[in-house]
Amino acid sequence: MSMSSNRCSTDFPVVCVGGSAGGLDAYTRLLRRLPADTGVAIVIVNHLRIVATQLHEILPRYTEMPVELITDGLTLRPNHVFIIPAQRDLHVLGGAFRLKPISKPRGWPDVITVFLHSLARHWRGKIIAVIVSGYDGDGAAALCGIKEAGGITIAQKLETAKHPDMPESAIATGCIDFVLSPEDIAREIVRIEHDDPGICKTGSGTK
Repeated sequence: MSMSSNRCSTDFPVVCVGGSAGGLDAYTRLLRRLPADTGVAIVIVNHLRIVATQLHEILPRYTEMPVELITDGLTLRPNHVFIIPAQRDLHVLGGAFRLKPISKPRGWPDVITVFLHSLARHWRGKIIAVIVSGYDGDGAAALCGIKEAGGITIAQKLETAKHPDMPESAIATGCIDFVLSPEDIAREIVRIEHDDPGICKTGSGTK
């Protein structure tokens, strides 16, 4: 039986995996250990500004879940992997993705932070925020808000990250619940969903 059988039909958990340089290694290691029927939606928010993403072509080699490049209005579904496109900010509203022109076109982008803020405000199911290998500190500014919304936060263990700046910034916020290797992140996602299968939030988020 799928773990997703006993949950609210639209309020399944969303796992945001934010990363950048070295992120591909973390994504593949995580996906290899994650069952295809966990009942969560995986959203990979790769911290890029100009370079076109090829993750939707690469990652199907490492998971049995469908992997889709996000388009505006695409509906979130459990047991799928979704990839942010380049040069876009990502939001969620009414159970669907919304794409907007990137709000920070110069310097380090903050696409992970933008998406996590949107999840905290608009997603009624459980939220799991995961920060993996990358430069800069994108995502860190939203982690305390995820916890306020009842979500769970995870950073990649620094010695397992090719570029530890991003998880290090996440840990420095004091709002990280777990510091784990990509393989252990996958196991923790399964454990969280098994122990708390699809419990829905009663409100619409924070702030």
